[in-house]
Amino acid sequence: MMKGATSSSMVTVLFIAVAMIQLAVAGRPAGGGEEGIISCGQVDSYLIPCVPYLTTGAGDPAPKCCDGVRSLKANTATVDDRRAACGCVKAAAGRYPVKDDAASSLPTKCGVDIGIPISKAIDCQTIN
Repeated sequence: MMKGATSSSMVTVLFIAVAMIQLAVAGRPAGGGEEGIISCGQVDSYLIPCVPYLTTGAGDPAPKCCDGVRSLKANTATVDDRRAACGCVKAAAGRYPVKDDAASSLPTKCGVDIGIPISKAIDCQTIN
């Protein structure tokens, strides 16, 4: 049981990382501010429900996953937030077995337009 929980945590982080790249580029429609930059913990919490989809690529993302993707987009209004979120996602994607096709299709499957390709090789500093 512990082994499954550890694997699940690792997969969750990876999933969150990939989804975050997608959402980080989209920005938040309103609100935000410069009080603080989004943390990897926040990004992870939004994307944890996406882990099963990101690691298997099977079926469609769960409704809670898409809710998390929309929340992530809504909470990355500033360039600094989007770049930080991108870094979180990129780091996780480099450590875990996220399916590239699933990661790149997540925004479309959730109906969220982020306007950039999802990639482990993305340069987060180019995100505006």
